[in-house]
Amino acid sequence: MVSHSEKPQGSRPPVPGARILIVEARFYDDIADELLRGAQGAAEAAQAKTEVLTLDGALEIPATVAIALDAAEKAGKPYDAVVALGCVIRGETGHYDIVAGESARALMDLSVARKIPLANGILTVENDDQAWTRASVSELNKGAGAVEAALAVLRIKQQLEA
Repeated sequence: MVSHSEKPQGSRPPVPGARILIVEARFYDDIADELLRGAQGAAEAAQAKTEVLTLDGALEIPATVAIALDAAEKAGKPYDAVVALGCVIRGETGHYDIVAGESARALMDLSVARKIPLANGILTVENDDQAWTRASVSELNKGAGAVEAALAVLRIKQQLEA
């Protein structure tokens, strides 16, 4: 298995002016802050612009994304990519499975139906330590990883549409 640090980095050309919608769930504020910090840093490095919408929970992210995509298109300012951020930590009930599974399914459905690069940066973990390892910009930096994933798809979309 390839560790995070061994992934091939390749060339990541900037995407100047690309509009990225970040929809974040802030059920765990401190983890959300770190995910957002990583995401915004990656967007800035790629010369992309971000707009952030904030919610309480991860299950509401897909509907918010759909609403925001419609509103942006209606306003003549469509988004080029979407990043979902949040954290779901397993608890004592089956609610974790519903939130993790249904939010992921709905985000994938949106991405395919709308043909928009959409990265799922919603952490699904067993405990707080796992969440911090994944969210921390000095460790796995999954906020940045989500932006980079969305931008990778955007670059391919732009290339194929050229």
